[in-house]
Amino acid sequence: MQQLLNPHFSLVIPVYRNAGAIDALLVAVGDLQKHLDDRLETIFVVDGSPDDCYWQLQTKLPSSGLRAKLILLSRNFGAFSAIREGLLHASGSYAAVMAADLQEPPELVLEFFRRLDEGEGDVAFGVREARHDPWLSRLTANAFWWAYRRFVQRDVPIGGVDVFAVNRQFLDRVTAFSEANGSLLGLLFWMGGRRIFVSYTRRERAHGKSAWTFRKKLTYLLDSVFAFTDAPIRLLLASGMAGLGLSVVMGTAVLMARLLGLVLVPGYAGTMLAVLFFGGLNALGLGLVGNYAWRAYENTKQRPLSIPMLIEEFLPPHSDPSRGTTEH
Repeated sequence: MQQLLNPHFSLVIPVYRNAGAIDALLVAVGDLQKHLDDRLETIFVVDGSPDDCYWQLQTKLPSSGLRAKLILLSRNFGAFSAIREGLLHASGSYAAVMAADLQEPPELVLEFFRRLDEGEGDVAFGVREARHDPWLSRLTANAFWWAYRRFVQRDVPIGGVDVFAVNRQFLDRVTAFSEANGSLLGLLFWMGGRRIFVSYTRRERAHGKSAWTFRKKLTYLLDSVFAFTDAPIRLLLASGMAGLGLSVVMGTAVLMARLLGLVLVPGYAGTMLAVLFFGGLNALGLGLVGNYAWRAYENTKQRPLSIPMLIEEFLPPHSDPSRGTTEH
């Protein structure tokens, strides 16, 4: 295969249902490449998108002037698996992640690279100060990040994090992890290191509809919780202890009432409430323990977190007008 020259910077862009934004995306990436004196490689990872994202990129990249790689995954593995796949192919001294919908200002990438190159830190995060999204989207996003900070990583900024950049040392370490159903963001904060936070205002979405649905947010939150904290087990333990204390108090009260002759026939309602309460608590406990067991079992399979079907390389015309070969 024709090899890309080793650039100084790498940019990973996961692509899913972004067909309407491809032209604007290529222009934005072209501007970034110019600002970085053509020392940028861009890695587009099409995450099994059902629209024509891959066809558009395959058709337009040869004439775009970009130094790029185009990766097509065999199916939709999720944004964070796609990001990890892109990071595995990054060859730069620094690597950043940018969303294809351009709701995060592309200029953030330049600021990330500048501050990392100056040695200010090992990992840079974009922190949202405001967001121009519909009120329902803002509400669910705020609820998601509140829960994430409360149960997963307290160090995550209040507004949440979507884009980031890392130096080579941090990149090599984070891609060495291969946990199934994990959390890339959680790993970055768990690893520690010197952190850089860059504030920005999230733009209004110009094309299409966000694929980051409530269901996906909930799934990712649960994956993060079960991967990085034993809070559910602690909550279950606390509930069990509270239930035990309550049953002792109620049992003592019933016994005393029985001995004093205040209760002749045991109450049906109290019996049913106790059975339902502890039955529900038992089902909750089985579900929590089962989630941990299932995730542990998934990691023993050692399956790949994503499967790249096609990988193509593109060079600017002044470097090499020919397009790289295709991997199967």
